[in-house]
Amino acid sequence: MDNKKNPWPMLYVFFICLSLNNHLSLGADTISVNQSLSGDQTIVSKGGNFELGFFKPGNSSLSKYYIGMWYKKVSLRTIVWVANRDKPVSDKSSSVLRISEDGNLVLLNETQLPVWSTNLSFTSSGPVQAVLQDDGNLVLKDGSNSSKPFWQSFDNPAHTWLPGAKIAYNNKTKQSQRLISWKNSENPAPGLFSLELDVNSSSYISLWNNSKQYWTSGSWNGLIFSWVPEMRYNYIYNFSYEKNENESYFTYSLYDPSIISRFVMGVSGQIQQLTWLEPTKQWNLFWAQPRSQCEVYAYCGAYGICNQQSLPFCNCLKGFQPTSDNSWNLSDYSGGCKRKTSLQCGNASLANGKRDKFLEMPNMKVPLQAQSVAGCSIWIGDLLNLRQLTSDDSSGGTLYLKLAASELPSSRNNKAITAGVIAGSVAGITVLVGLIAFFVFRRRKGGIGTAKAVEGSLVAFGYRDLQNATKNFSDKLGGGGFGSVFKGTLPDSTVIAVKKLEGLSQGEKQFRTEVSTIGTIQHVNLVRLRGFCSEGIRKLLVYDYMPNGSLDSHLFHEKKTGVLDWKTRYQIILGTARGLVYLHEKCRDCIIHCDIKPENILLDAELCPKVADFGLAKLMGREFSRVLTTMRGTRGYLAPEWISGVAITTKADVYSYGMMLFELVSGRRNSEQSADGKTSFFPTWAASLIAQEGNVLSLVDPRLEGNADVEEVTRICRLACWCIQDDETHRPPMGQVVQILEGVLDVNLAPVPRSLQVFVDNQEHIVFFTESSSSQSSQVPSNNSNVSSQSKSSISSTSSKS
Repeated sequence: MDNKKNPWPMLYVFFICLSLNNHLSLGADTISVNQSLSGDQTIVSKGGNFELGFFKPGNSSLSKYYIGMWYKKVSLRTIVWVANRDKPVSDKSSSVLRISEDGNLVLLNETQLPVWSTNLSFTSSGPVQAVLQDDGNLVLKDGSNSSKPFWQSFDNPAHTWLPGAKIAYNNKTKQSQRLISWKNSENPAPGLFSLELDVNSSSYISLWNNSKQYWTSGSWNGLIFSWVPEMRYNYIYNFSYEKNENESYFTYSLYDPSIISRFVMGVSGQIQQLTWLEPTKQWNLFWAQPRSQCEVYAYCGAYGICNQQSLPFCNCLKGFQPTSDNSWNLSDYSGGCKRKTSLQCGNASLANGKRDKFLEMPNMKVPLQAQSVAGCSIWIGDLLNLRQLTSDDSSGGTLYLKLAASELPSSRNNKAITAGVIAGSVAGITVLVGLIAFFVFRRRKGGIGTAKAVEGSLVAFGYRDLQNATKNFSDKLGGGGFGSVFKGTLPDSTVIAVKKLEGLSQGEKQFRTEVSTIGTIQHVNLVRLRGFCSEGIRKLLVYDYMPNGSLDSHLFHEKKTGVLDWKTRYQIILGTARGLVYLHEKCRDCIIHCDIKPENILLDAELCPKVADFGLAKLMGREFSRVLTTMRGTRGYLAPEWISGVAITTKADVYSYGMMLFELVSGRRNSEQSADGKTSFFPTWAASLIAQEGNVLSLVDPRLEGNADVEEVTRICRLACWCIQDDETHRPPMGQVVQILEGVLDVNLAPVPRSLQVFVDNQEHIVFFTESSSSQSSQVPSNNSNVSSQSKSSISSTSSKS
């Protein structure tokens, strides 16, 4: 037969040639012998959950490619595992991932040199293949045997901990399996921060540079970690701890497998729990630890100073500059700072006769490992873990930093001092502190009338003392469900606010316990409890007087004067959030306020907000995740789960805070009734407009006449929508709220809460809002306390837009 007319010989030759270089078909889940992956080719897990191939990280313009794994069903490419973390290839088209002759999975670069390998010595009874599983585990196994794999990516994690994977400690080799952060957003090379298992205390520990511990989850009680208050018995994860002769490890699974969630060791040094919300096409941060960025040890590097109140958090000390501007631009501060001008070290001739000087830096958290010399603490070498504290933080000290004279002004009024002055200054400060302590002690010991100092700084006042101070309770400031508040003046001219508690059924012991607990907390954004009176049925609380009254008196009035400007409102929003973070996360016992509303936010002379009125507050030990209370807060601010009667968490405060945010933006009550009997519910309209990305300035108090920062208004409105989500697991913790307000974290569009839609479905009347948005309409309830309880369900099902 003529070969020209018979195609089979040609096809035979074609398939023989093809078998010599058999690349993968797009979408396969396996790399077998004589197959390879290169260029834009990928493999996809059988169920379509994960994809593996070459990628370029971030927005880098460099020709650096990595073999990595990402979510297939998540529209925002999210890398969960990287093979060649510190050895990128420059040409993905000529680089290949394949099974080598010795059975290892190996990555060859453009010159066909190996840059990464599973690097195993083993014997297989059949052909070896690499399979990408639907749980995100890349396994190398015997193709003819489904037994335990030779190698798996779950045992070699990068920066992401996926459900089903382990954080383990090898009891035989004494080696820990660690999650290690990326160096920065554009470089997946191992960074400074890692998370590993502490086998001695059965807890998670984050380390800096494998040597400095700066956070621990606390002990594991079989269900939750003691220092992770976000973790609850009905958590979306099912954690378990296993220990045998070979290894000890934690692993976790999702109760609802339809949820996409993960843990990430971030470049910020924080371990983060993230859940994908499909309606918003974004990752939702549920919690991060440590909550404060400056709690991450040496986050700003040598001679870098971390300030939680500024953005960016890291700056160089005066007289220093970043060692790498490019790294700092990528938020990689690990390289720290370097001196601009070298010290003269006593060589006056080199400094034109000017000696090195010391710069005085107050309110500093100074580094550890100090050396004691003549009663002073000194540090030789690099300064690490410097933190700038607020003026009200008593844990700070004064640091004297040695600088070249040229780095400081020569004026006599500057804060620079020579080394010889330090000893005298220290002695003077010591005497001054001693005098202050003496007078404070005398004042507390002597008291006022029959008042006595108890429970630390609290004073136990006599009833007659407070009766005299308030002129027999004649100057009433206000009142509420738990009593009335009166203005008073102590003999030393200190102005106070005295609250007479009414209808309080607590016994003497319980009253003192709660008073002493709340009385020991101090924060710039919490009203200070000075003392109390407990004589029989007479129970009174004594607070610092706030001259600007409560927030509601500034928001809900018709006057054109005395209106809070936008900048002040934003600071009130941020300050209130910081106060709640302290209650929820910083106290020995977690405190749920239970009644956040404008009436309970007091303003001092500088309009600094102070969270007040702890009459409903519930103390919750760190070993508990919920607290059951029969008392109710204020309607219109109550979370749905609270109304349904279940035990509450700190997320009940988050809901109330979110409702209050709407009122701060609009300058109106969330629920208002017009003359014709119709009720308008502002959050329903606001959430709908935000979801449609409408004109946010139309939501702002009209008395501000549009004088508000659009970006800040958008941020707060989006945040408010997240805070009032029906499912409490979708609400951010207050620590994350603060990070959003500080601009550290972005906030995305939130789903419209179902409870707000229920208002629309059940309301007979339609109310049209006319402030710059007459086209927007919303149906509202006649009573904003009728919040429907949402059934317990998964994040994915409750996040769908109405």
